[in-house]
Amino acid sequence: MSLKESDYCDKHHGKWRRRIKRGCIGLLIFNFFLLITILLAWAIIQPHKPRFVLQDVTVYAFNASVPNLLTSNLQVTIYSRNRNDKLGIYYDRLDTYATYRNQQITLRTSIPPSYQGHKEVDVWSPFILGTEVPVAPYNSLALNQDQASGAVSLMIKLDGRVRWKLSTYITGRYHLYVKCPAFITFGPRTTGITVGENAIKYQLIQKCDVTV
Repeated sequence: MSLKESDYCDKHHGKWRRRIKRGCIGLLIFNFFLLITILLAWAIIQPHKPRFVLQDVTVYAFNASVPNLLTSNLQVTIYSRNRNDKLGIYYDRLDTYATYRNQQITLRTSIPPSYQGHKEVDVWSPFILGTEVPVAPYNSLALNQDQASGAVSLMIKLDGRVRWKLSTYITGRYHLYVKCPAFITFGPRTTGITVGENAIKYQLIQKCDVTV
């Protein structure tokens, strides 16, 4: 290859390197401004957490036995509303279960994944149950006392992962944690309504605490 041909090749490759470099810089600048635009839109919109309400609890079984075993069979109705008018919510995973004095007393029940559009409402009615679940001794004593007094305070919890959708942009997954107090009365003090054989329904309309 002659000297002139070598100079030509060096100049040719040099132009391509400069073009690639300018293209990469332009792409980085575009992505930077796109990210800034999304963050500004996110800050202006100010996303609201979904609102959850525990509407009712139907008790099919709630029996404590010796030694320190609890069998429970509950159906809960949970109302969820997306309060945002520009953001959708993907519920990728959502499990519900019951606790007594911070101890889980039922298995987790999965709610099918769903998408909640702007201002939309979903209502779920899953069954949650636990058969002969061991209860800590100190909780067993408190549970016996509560049942003797005719009232038990449970906590219905939901635990899952959500994503937010703004136009065509979808965020990463966020942890959703929901706590709904449920006050259940028994015996002559009961405020429930008999619905079928050995089942009592309690209308609660209890607002839940939501953390995202």
